[in-house]
Amino acid sequence: MKLKYLSVLFLSALVFASCSHVYTPALYHQDIAYQPKPTSFDTAKSLTYVSAGLGGYTNTNLNDVLISGQLNLSRGHVFNNFNIAYGGFAVFGDYQNGSNDKTQPNYFSDKFFGAVGGRFSANAFVTNGNVDFRFIGMEMAYSHEFGGYADFRKSIDKQGGYYVDPRTDLFSIGLTTEVIFHNRNDNTFQHGIRGFLGTTVGHDQLDDTYHNANNSSSKFLHHIYPKASYFITFKDFFGTFEVGSAVFLRFGYKF
Repeated sequence: MKLKYLSVLFLSALVFASCSHVYTPALYHQDIAYQPKPTSFDTAKSLTYVSAGLGGYTNTNLNDVLISGQLNLSRGHVFNNFNIAYGGFAVFGDYQNGSNDKTQPNYFSDKFFGAVGGRFSANAFVTNGNVDFRFIGMEMAYSHEFGGYADFRKSIDKQGGYYVDPRTDLFSIGLTTEVIFHNRNDNTFQHGIRGFLGTTVGHDQLDDTYHNANNSSSKFLHHIYPKASYFITFKDFFGTFEVGSAVFLRFGYKF
């Protein structure tokens, strides 16, 4: 009987979770992106990078889908055992509501979102042969969201009774580690693999509602998020592939 009772509770929790709609900022845990930087074996010690990309991801409890395109412009520098990069970006996308119940108050099928922001990245590295080991680094990003989806969250937040994070300004920060290397006979053909672990700082209103039953440790872990990135460059062209809570693909040009 006890096992049966626990099973019913578990199934009820799953049903409740699947029916709960959580509305988070469009770029929540999506504002950090790989910023290319010159390597120790590049001829140029300062480079400008411009890229465009496409990505897709879901909201907090996998109800909805967000599709977005992104434009990035950044500048990178390499010094003795040290790199920095900084730049700006713009995002334009569509938030697609996974609910088919058109009788629900405030129902919508999809809403436009956009964002602009800036990023900064720095790391220390050591070189061994054809490899730069960027053993420790940090990344930060600020973004401001606008558009119909941001307006919607602000509107339902005023009404009350919804699981919503109405923030339109996000600031994220975290640590990185990366290995980047070039092919044996061609130092313009490079590959990089980077790991990121960070968080979005500031008060998340969902901690007072949707995550209210969690203890402080669970809430803290909920805000920590990882990303893995693969970077490839050949001559003056480059691309990145990133996975985490989203999948993002970018292609660009450096000069």
